[in-house]
Amino acid sequence: MAEAALGTVRKVLQEFPAAARDLSVPRAVPYLDEPPSPLCFYRDWVCPNRPCIIRNALQHWPALQKWSLSYLRAIVGSTEVSVAVTPDGYADAVRGDRFVMPAERRLPMSHVLDVLEGQAQHPGVLYVQKQCSNLPTELPQLLSDMESHVPWASESLGKMPDAVNFWLGEAAAVTSLHKDHYENLYCVVSGEKHFLLHPPSDRPFIPYGLYTPATYQLTEEGTFRVVDEEAMEKVPWIPLDPLAPDLVRYPSYSLAHALHCTVRAGELLYLPAMWFHHVQQSHGCIAVNFWYDMEYDLKYSYFQLVDSLTRAAGLD
Repeated sequence: MAEAALGTVRKVLQEFPAAARDLSVPRAVPYLDEPPSPLCFYRDWVCPNRPCIIRNALQHWPALQKWSLSYLRAIVGSTEVSVAVTPDGYADAVRGDRFVMPAERRLPMSHVLDVLEGQAQHPGVLYVQKQCSNLPTELPQLLSDMESHVPWASESLGKMPDAVNFWLGEAAAVTSLHKDHYENLYCVVSGEKHFLLHPPSDRPFIPYGLYTPATYQLTEEGTFRVVDEEAMEKVPWIPLDPLAPDLVRYPSYSLAHALHCTVRAGELLYLPAMWFHHVQQSHGCIAVNFWYDMEYDLKYSYFQLVDSLTRAAGLD
């Protein structure tokens, strides 16, 4: 009887994503031609947990006309920034039986720009991607070129952003599939970002595992080695690469339906909390994102329930 009940739970979980998709998940990420009012943003996008790309949301930012690699060199070239360095462009990703975090180097911005422009070499792939509000803490000289928050979003959400992050890297730098507990307003200033998205309701088809945390170390010879972080607990992470999924190992992922979108210079992506996302970029893309802490409401509790049932039913 217990096995029959477990089979029923699995069947319900596997049917759930399609039912949710029919009711509330868009077939493609919709575009808005201008920023919504705070009320419309909350009613039409935040409450139903639906992404959208907003055009003409950054037109008043001087950064949109100013920020180029040469401008960054002139304004912040001598400033040291935290840079993630990896052998293959994947920071915070599963490699074998490890969850491997990037080596972190403090480098002058001018050196990062030299590498991006082919004037210098550095082992591995560089990505300025330290979250934790690296824009105001490491690059305050750039703050006058943009707003410190997104006013209509701040009013809608009833709070200021928890973090304002600056992103700059090589085309080989990739963000592995994951989710965040933030309402994410992602602004592309130069270049473009390519997002692969899954709604939270696809969780029964997205595998997780527990992995020993480790960090890349860059040796003096310019090679990388993986060093375990023995004091840290195991990390739950998604082992699957959605661009080349191993469907023999993870056959259920073939039932998931990804949304693909490209966010171009001057556009803003609203990425709702708990949506799974994988990110690529054009070479030298410059972006800023605002993280607003999500409301831990009934939607969050429902997601936790689906997550717990997926694990208990052995669907990971």
